Amino acid sequence: MTTQLRRKQGNWVEWGKACQLLQKSGMNPQKIFEETGFEPTHQNQVIVGSQVYGSLVAAGAMEAVQSHFQQRGSDILYELRILAQRDRARAAELAFNQGLDADSIKDVAKALKEFSYFKEPPSGFEDTAGDAVAHNYWKLARQQSDLQSRSRLIAQALRFATSDSAREQIEKLLTDFSVVKSRPAPTLPTYRLETDSELPVVIPLAGELPLSIEDFQQVPVIVPEETFGIVRHNGPGAWAPIPGWQVVLQAEDPIGILAKPHQLPNVQNPDNPEIVMLIVDRAQRNWNADNYFLTNQDGMVAIEWFAETPETKLLGKLLIVMRPKKILDESYTRELFQFEE
Repeated sequence: MTTQLRRKQGNWVEWGKACQLLQKSGMNPQKIFEETGFEPTHQNQVIVGSQVYGSLVAAGAMEAVQSHFQQRGSDILYELRILAQRDRARAAELAFNQGLDADSIKDVAKALKEFSYFKEPPSGFEDTAGDAVAHNYWKLARQQSDLQSRSRLIAQALRFATSDSAREQIEKLLTDFSVVKSRPAPTLPTYRLETDSELPVVIPLAGELPLSIEDFQQVPVIVPEETFGIVRHNGPGAWAPIPGWQVVLQAEDPIGILAKPHQLPNVQNPDNPEIVMLIVDRAQRNWNADNYFLTNQDGMVAIEWFAETPETKLLGKLLIVMRPKKILDESYTRELFQFEE
């Protein structure tokens, strides 16, 4: 497989499968890069893209679409990863017919994702990929007061609309200049740990005296992991030390999830490599427009914001995005003479 990748034999779908198999065999992305010349970001793109391509085949996408994307377009299919299998196939066919590039397909994927939340298509629009994208541009056009921007969005909506009823709905905006104000997405509730007093230490509980030697020796050894002091034991369980903020104490079923900025919505600096911890209350599943919620996205947890009541099931409310405390010299805080008298 490394020879196949080094010589770029076959098509990119086969490269993605090869990269995935190599990673599953224990070879890390950096080693694969050194052996084949495929950078880690490119590996991720072709791996995910090949999985999306498999969805197109399984969904019965047109032969011309399958043939086209088998030879090119891993960057386009990569952007369709957020969609369900049916919508992936429809988006790929739309990209093929409209000649869309990787930048344009991002808007298409986002529009189809939001359209899938409707139990029934909005009035005037039908359940087609073209109408789904047209509805998104129609909605954006209604929110624009600037005539030039409004006209550009109307033109985009008409470009993608596939039903006559959708075109009629869009063309009404040519004479109706009323503006529907949009509600902006709220800022993520981010907080950085700042002081040492906010960094509690987690220790295992051996029990209560009188305590047998056997019970004492069965207590697992815990080693805190960076960057939040997470501790683990043999098994699936793990604990993380969380400051006792009121929002955490009031949560009924709080859990922690580690994430990277690029995996979150509405992030200003998605390329930041810093790991954050999401504190989520699984008991809070009633929608409101001021918070982000967890949803089921093809069997995977996703963080999303909804301006209106969603028709998808909510799994919990995001309470805090916790960033780790910045420590320039960790050994500094461990030296006895550095503490105050």
